[in-house]
Amino acid sequence: MAKITLNQKLIAIQKYLDGKESFSSIGKSIGVRKKIVQTWVAFYKEYGVDGLTSTYTKYSIEFKMDVLKYMSETGASCLETAVKFRIPSPSSIEVWRKKLEEHGIDALNPKKKGRPPMKKQKKNTYIPGSQGALQAENERLRAENAYLKKLHALIQEKEKLQTKSKHKS
Repeated sequence: MAKITLNQKLIAIQKYLDGKESFSSIGKSIGVRKKIVQTWVAFYKEYGVDGLTSTYTKYSIEFKMDVLKYMSETGASCLETAVKFRIPSPSSIEVWRKKLEEHGIDALNPKKKGRPPMKKQKKNTYIPGSQGALQAENERLRAENAYLKKLHALIQEKEKLQTKSKHKS
């Protein structure tokens, strides 16, 4: 779906308000669902042109609960509730309601968007004599010792093979 400009939205709204076209026909002509056109008209009626410009907002759990409480107490639809609370996408309210029913209030916590930052590796904070530093050094020395033993064994095995092959020739 292409991004619809404010001017295109205003033309679509005016067509509906003039009674020239239905939500469905307007939606088909510009390539959006009729629900979107309904939302534009509702926001325009309530807030004018300002109601059509929206930005991303991070909603708190308290706000989401207030919205859901209002909706259940008044019996308002998602669209009516979205207009009242200036939530640009009425479907968000339905998502909140389903999350609350299925997973409880913790599911309404806002999730971080995007890719998580890379974790910074801890710098080796070596404090001579500290227990952690001594344990780290001990582990490093054990690994080094095991490596050297393995290397020595491989060298000896290689030398044995060479001496055996010299005796056979």
